[in-house]
Amino acid sequence: MAGYVTVYAEATPNPESIKFVFNGEILPEGSSYDFKSPVEAENSPLAKDLFKFNFVKGVYISQNFVTITKVDESMWAELIPILRAFLKEYISGGNPVVLKEVLLNETDPDDINVNDSEPIRKIKEILAKSIKPVVEMDGGNIEFKSFDEGIVTVALKGSCSGCPSSTITLKAGIESLLKRMVPEVKEVVAEAL
Repeated sequence: MAGYVTVYAEATPNPESIKFVFNGEILPEGSSYDFKSPVEAENSPLAKDLFKFNFVKGVYISQNFVTITKVDESMWAELIPILRAFLKEYISGGNPVVLKEVLLNETDPDDINVNDSEPIRKIKEILAKSIKPVVEMDGGNIEFKSFDEGIVTVALKGSCSGCPSSTITLKAGIESLLKRMVPEVKEVVAEAL
């Protein structure tokens, strides 16, 4: 990201997660990565550095934001200024967010595939156009995993993972919409991560 970098913190529905939003893209459109541990962050220099903070429990990186999930004992009031300054300096310095070879080999599980059945195509389209943008506003992501015998399985990432209100969102919002739009859908469940 070239030019002057600004970053601000935004609350999410998950009290353990804060979304740090940049004034430009830090990843190509459609790219996102969810790291639950330093080991998983091996291909992301940014996430690896964030895990060096002993209060960071999870890192989700998207096109223009980073959602950080903290350990329970720490207080956001103390952490936000530290993380904001770190992120601004890191991105301003032109440091890599994700290794280039990872970006080059990236595939989006939500891309419609020629082998997808009609219900799967509809599900993926609804997720991409109607649900993902709303979930991203809250610092998270939803990813299609499978559709089998009427059951849609999704993965909840970023602030959505472990969020107290994610079950309500999943059942009352996402499941209700998919059932209405795709008659073959009987239930939506979150993949256990």
